[in-house]
Amino acid sequence: MKNSERNNTANTCVDVCIIGAGAAGMMCAIESAKRGKSVVLLDKATQAGKKILISGGGRCNFTNLYTDASAYISHNAHFCKSALARYTQWDFIHFIEANGLTWHEKTLGQLFCDQKAKAIRDLLLNECTQWGVKLYLNCTLHALEKTTDSAAKHHGFNIQSNQGHFNASALVIACGGPSIPRMGSTDFGLQVAKQFGIKNYPFYAGLVPFTFPQPELERFFKPLAGISLAVTVSCNNQHFKENILFTHRGISGPAVLQISSYWKKGDVIIIDMLPEKDAQALLLSAQSKNPNLLLKNVLKQHLPTRLAECMSETTFVNKPLKNYTTNEINHIAQQLNHWEFTPSGTEGMRTAEVALGGIDTNELSSKTFECRHVKGLYFIGETLDVTGHLGGYNFQWAWSSGWCAGQYV
Repeated sequence: MKNSERNNTANTCVDVCIIGAGAAGMMCAIESAKRGKSVVLLDKATQAGKKILISGGGRCNFTNLYTDASAYISHNAHFCKSALARYTQWDFIHFIEANGLTWHEKTLGQLFCDQKAKAIRDLLLNECTQWGVKLYLNCTLHALEKTTDSAAKHHGFNIQSNQGHFNASALVIACGGPSIPRMGSTDFGLQVAKQFGIKNYPFYAGLVPFTFPQPELERFFKPLAGISLAVTVSCNNQHFKENILFTHRGISGPAVLQISSYWKKGDVIIIDMLPEKDAQALLLSAQSKNPNLLLKNVLKQHLPTRLAECMSETTFVNKPLKNYTTNEINHIAQQLNHWEFTPSGTEGMRTAEVALGGIDTNELSSKTFECRHVKGLYFIGETLDVTGHLGGYNFQWAWSSGWCAGQYV
């Protein structure tokens, strides 16, 4: 789809103006255009769907087989249920299959497109073209206001940009959140909310690695950089059993990204380094059967070698098992099954996969996504206070919210 010609003088009157040509915005554009609506899609980027293109390392984890409301974080846990039920993961799977794309499950219900992320993005763009959606890229907004001239043919909203002026009966904000700012992401959605007096929650980083003070990095984390292992990570009554990855900045990996969305500054993180194993029974048995074995050599049987050596030298005292008292064995076991630490922070929006917070969902209809007090104004996708777990859930929210809003704008 080619970028439309620049026009700074004429007003373009349309039924629907959507700001943000990402996953949610394109889905909404397609669905509203199918209903015969005239639709313009505005984006300040040089190409549509930039976050789609980088998702899953370019492979696009486009949904999850086990999509359910319990996988989403929001101040209103019930809001997402309606949209997820009306446009499900199976609906999107059928959509891509009907257009010749295939997929595979990687793990934990995560579905990836065999033809890579670009195929998903191109499918959405082609659908936009087929249904007459007009796309304006490199589009910088100068002003946005609600019009009051009821006599106008297309009253509702006036949008002024470097690509021209648009009058739209309905305005959809689908510009996402400020995660990964190098992609051009901003908090524009909250700026619009503030302009119209719509309640919202400040954005903050989610699905993001943890960081630690420099002394801890030098002592423990940097020597382990590159090591990955399956653990159970817990915080604030939430837990995830997946891999963690030690890095030169701290720890990352799926389990850490998942729990980060539930973590607040000062919270303690608990890691079970030996999930589904009783470390106390394991060590006492080894002590009984092989008392001369060094602790690090026991740990090497259950943990990566570098990690076992590092923990033996920095966290425990490495000596033959026979030289440990029962209390000392119990203390080591407690550390292995219940390692507590307090991150100093996260890597922030720079590497966050999503932004938590956003438009207060109590301000919207869960059926139409229209603002209750601003007729014709809609918010969809990541801009809302609805954030999914890692593994395709956030894409499914984009598809579901975009599809549902597209039935009504």
